Amino acid sequence: MTTLDLGIIGNGSIAALVDARARIVWACVPAFDGDPTFCALLSPTAGDGGDYTIELQDCVAAEQQYLPNTAILRTVLRDGNGGAVEITDFAPRWRQHDRFFRPVMLMRRLRPLSGSPRIRVLLRPLADYGARVPEITWGSNHVRYLVPGFTLRLTSDVPVRMVRDALPFVLDRDMHLVLGPDETLTQPVGPYVRLAEERTLEYWREWTRYLSIPLEWQEAVIRSAITLKLCQYEDTGAIVAAITTSIPEAPHTVRNWDYRYCWLRDAAFVVRALNRLGATRTMEDYLRYLSNLATFESGALQPLYGIGFETELAEEEVPSLAGYRGMGPVRRGNLAWLQKQHDVYGSVVLASTQLFFDQRLYRPGDATSFARLEPVGERAYELYEQPDAGLWEFRGRAETHTYSAAMCWAACDRLAKIALHLDLPERAALWSTRADRMHVRIMDAALDDERGHFVDTFGGHRLDASLLLLADLGFVAADDPRFIATVEAIGRELKRGDALFRYTAADDFGVPETSFTICTFWYIDALAAIGRMDEARGMFERLLAKRNPLGLLSEDLSFEDEAWGNFPQTYSHVGLIIAAMRLSRPWRDAV
Repeated sequence: MTTLDLGIIGNGSIAALVDARARIVWACVPAFDGDPTFCALLSPTAGDGGDYTIELQDCVAAEQQYLPNTAILRTVLRDGNGGAVEITDFAPRWRQHDRFFRPVMLMRRLRPLSGSPRIRVLLRPLADYGARVPEITWGSNHVRYLVPGFTLRLTSDVPVRMVRDALPFVLDRDMHLVLGPDETLTQPVGPYVRLAEERTLEYWREWTRYLSIPLEWQEAVIRSAITLKLCQYEDTGAIVAAITTSIPEAPHTVRNWDYRYCWLRDAAFVVRALNRLGATRTMEDYLRYLSNLATFESGALQPLYGIGFETELAEEEVPSLAGYRGMGPVRRGNLAWLQKQHDVYGSVVLASTQLFFDQRLYRPGDATSFARLEPVGERAYELYEQPDAGLWEFRGRAETHTYSAAMCWAACDRLAKIALHLDLPERAALWSTRADRMHVRIMDAALDDERGHFVDTFGGHRLDASLLLLADLGFVAADDPRFIATVEAIGRELKRGDALFRYTAADDFGVPETSFTICTFWYIDALAAIGRMDEARGMFERLLAKRNPLGLLSEDLSFEDEAWGNFPQTYSHVGLIIAAMRLSRPWRDAV
């Protein structure tokens, strides 16, 4: 049965998902939002294909792990006769000629470990979202696959006939496969792959070396940080919410969405998490993406955009893919681009704030960049009391959501702080006055006086997990009795065992069935903030144990601990990093 026990490899230009037996089952070409050339994960209706498999005859066991502190994945397959083969998968990435070399390319190194393993190379890309087999041509040492808008070339020291006809052969020496652009490789493929692996290994270990990680749970934090890094499309700086589309949020539900786009909210969370680890380049690249959005100068922002700055992301169903485990529909595009989600204004300002205070940055924020942010604040002030779809993207109702209002307040509050830092007293006074006025209004409208805690909408009565973020935003102190009461109420009403719903009220598609993983991390973080540290640590440890075997998380967990939702989910890995930073013992305890 297909599960989300998958690993991710990538380099900032391309990403691929690899299953426990080293099958590449998902990869879009030539970028994250492109045609899923490898789409076996979503069950092509035409039958076999959509995968890139190294098949070991009579395989009886498999083991898999990342090389420590890298995005290089190693799989060992064992047969029933004592044979074993090692498969090393990676996308090349290293610094070269004052830039990063990160082609649309996947590399595989095959090594016999014992016995006489007999393998087949099954390279079966599909085109047009799994609808057809692309045209194939070949030469003396390569095979070409003409997929839409791109021609993939496999260059290998595996004989062409073995790949073209998927013939089995005994792996008696190291072999190498380079799948990438239709360009002639001008050097022997074996040394090229080995050198690329060495340089990619060095890049990732150097990158992780400079992370400011907590003392505890280092492996989990590093794996999450690398995963977040792999979700940034570096050509533009966009950060996708996940690599996949249409992994359902629960079994047999129509909650199937395309997450291969840049939600400004999700990206802001990613930036803040990596900033806390000292990885500020992601922020700088993302702010470059924001500055290139055609709508940015006006301050009017959509919730999400395409990775190439696309504003219209028309949503349609794809009949040529049956869906994860056959649970369609599969969707391309996302109608949320049409929604009003007012928290986006706070997200943009929060993502930008460190730019003005971090003296390590090559180009720190100045009065000019502050002036470019002010229209975003103007929209926040204008809209904070207006109904919207909220961060949960309700499609059938609009209300004035507390979290959206608080994020609009955060936009104005941070603009005041930035102006003060830049010695712009008049602008600081303006934004501070507005933030104070907004704070009073939100506190009045979003509190349930009878129960003594915040509620999800102005004048409402329900709870949702976003209220757990009010202290982290600085909207209310963590020791404020009203925040403590909110955390306690959410624990009673939204928590089931060791996991949280984002909300329990019925929405456009019925009652939620699975827990939303970042909400569980938010609850853990809030528990620690209000002083329930031991409880938070215990819950955090148990949630870490629910990651997949490679330490990755999807969007949702069933209450039987099965992963659901798009994968890997940036939200979930952000939650892990933030909670670990809060909960870990200080480094001084190690010496």
